[in-house]
Amino acid sequence: MAGNRAVAYRGPGRVEVIDIDYPTFELKDGPGVNPQNVGRKVPHGVILRTVATNICGSDQHMVRGRTTAPLDLVLGHEITGEVVEVGPDVEFVKVGDIVSVPFNIACGRCRNCKEGKTGICLNVNPDRPGSAYGYVDMGGWVGGQAEYVLVPYADWNLLRFPDRDQAMAKILDLATLSDIFPTGFHGAVTAGVSVGSTVYVAGAGPVGLAAAASAHLLGAAVVVVGDLNSERLAQARSFGCETVDVGAGPIADQLEQLLGVPEVDCGVDAVGFEARGQGHGAAAAEAPAAVLNSLMQVTAAGGALGIPGLYVTGDPGAVDEAAKVGSLSLGLGTGWAKSLSFTTGQCPVMRYHRQLMMAILHDRVQIAAAVNATAIPLEEAPRGYAEFDAGAATKYVLDPNGYLAA
Repeated sequence: MAGNRAVAYRGPGRVEVIDIDYPTFELKDGPGVNPQNVGRKVPHGVILRTVATNICGSDQHMVRGRTTAPLDLVLGHEITGEVVEVGPDVEFVKVGDIVSVPFNIACGRCRNCKEGKTGICLNVNPDRPGSAYGYVDMGGWVGGQAEYVLVPYADWNLLRFPDRDQAMAKILDLATLSDIFPTGFHGAVTAGVSVGSTVYVAGAGPVGLAAAASAHLLGAAVVVVGDLNSERLAQARSFGCETVDVGAGPIADQLEQLLGVPEVDCGVDAVGFEARGQGHGAAAAEAPAAVLNSLMQVTAAGGALGIPGLYVTGDPGAVDEAAKVGSLSLGLGTGWAKSLSFTTGQCPVMRYHRQLMMAILHDRVQIAAAVNATAIPLEEAPRGYAEFDAGAATKYVLDPNGYLAA
């Protein structure tokens, strides 16, 4: 049997590449596995040899010690792979297929899945609706920053690329389909972006950049990206975005200089609960509701906010007791008075990933360039995490089995 190497959380600020078991078609006990899922049979699953597996900002929250993630939790929910084994109940997925894995695990059988709400499947996480690979309180499905990974409900979950050679030629772009591209697109769609829209995206990390690229794809007239990080703002400008340095003065004033009015039609929060308020760079004070409140101020009346940025119910490192349980000081009165709409929660990846795959394969979008996707070996994951945490304008893509190097 093959071995398996994987990236594990080893305490605040630390990840290591460790040896773990090769996956089987049964969930075993381990770090973060819900006791009710231990022993769960997965005849509907496949085992993938990982082609690409990305470091995500959501992983970074855990690595910073900002969640209740247990030690040795295997990380990684952004997975692209080659099928090497199929379970006895798998009918349509075949050995040798190159596939994208939606980060949210869905059964395809429950009411929510049948309604297209695959981010809140009712059958894969005993604790609450919704699940993901390698993530705290998500049922304990083993993460995909590994050489091999188990994917359940394969016929339902997997997106098969139609041509292997074509897929490998665009693999860094296609690797974004597991999470950040659909998530950014979902943020733009739920913010109401359409032809001629003006859009403000808060956050120039990979999801924010993906949301900005998505807004262009949807026909926005002007896309403005705000951040404190000058390198990430330069990355946004590299594909045609306007930018604002949120530490340089009121966002509304900077928008007025760019647009002639101090507001936009659509707002996207691609920051989440580790938002910062006053100050600049490392000196900016953490203020978990700062982005949401600023978006309500600068989004025009009747507009909408797409909120793909992560908010949690448990944050041991929060700035106050309320924030430790996910309670934030929102200026909801402003949102109500302006009749703003809000969309939160996991992106239902399956709602978008095939369409976005087609946009990639037919050169309608260059998403890897937009997010500066960069491949590194699995063993360099600790470096990738450290540089990403320090603010690198890079989407690190791990290459556990040498596909990307080849």
